[in-house]
Amino acid sequence: MKEKEMTLQNKEGLHARAAAIFVRCANGFSSDINLKAHGDTVNGKSIIGIMSLGAYSGEKITIQADGPDEVEAVDSLAKLIEENFEM
Repeated sequence: MKEKEMTLQNKEGLHARAAAIFVRCANGFSSDINLKAHGDTVNGKSIIGIMSLGAYSGEKITIQADGPDEVEAVDSLAKLIEENFEM
């Protein structure tokens, strides 16, 4: 399993657009992907799950991936967050 903790820097946090972009990217990988924030863990391929975290700007989140492409998955998702979900 690969994981990376990050701080959300974009103004709106994991709002609908950011969550949709995250899910679109996550679904491109075969690994299981989870997202953790304030003690809760959700499926990183579920927009409803991600939005239910209510993660705001400045909060720490952890990306976890487990599977054959886990390194690439975490790296790609981390890059999305670092670039404030700009594609």
